[in-house]
Amino acid sequence: MMLQRLRARAARMERDGGFSTLELVIITPFLLAFVLLVVGFGRVTHGRQEVQQAAAAAARAASLANTPGQAQTAAQREAAADLAQAGISCQSAPPPTVDTSQFYAGGQVRVTITCVTNLSDLTVVGFPGHKTLTASATAPLEQYRQFGDQG
Repeated sequence: MMLQRLRARAARMERDGGFSTLELVIITPFLLAFVLLVVGFGRVTHGRQEVQQAAAAAARAASLANTPGQAQTAAQREAAADLAQAGISCQSAPPPTVDTSQFYAGGQVRVTITCVTNLSDLTVVGFPGHKTLTASATAPLEQYRQFGDQG
């Protein structure tokens, strides 16, 4: 009696074995696509955050400069260093735009960074080959500080 039950159970498992393989074959591509989507959205979100942090750091560096020209140079240097340290590869990215129209005591400086990042390895799940990430940050200039060349 016990032996017959074991044989019957083994026979049922053999019949169901093909269905589980078929299910695995059908489900696997969907699981892989889902994982790639999560990776893609994670990369875009992380890239946006890093570009925003680079813009904030560049604005802060520009606000510490004495002249608008020095602010432009400091912002470009800081943005490039921040993005390189974060591992964000910006392809064909113009230098940061530094708005120094309010560069006076109590004014502000605004930095805008545009970065084109590569997503070509994720085109299989519908991501574009490249994604443009843009961020801006504003930093105030000190109210009681002297600006300009103070020889």
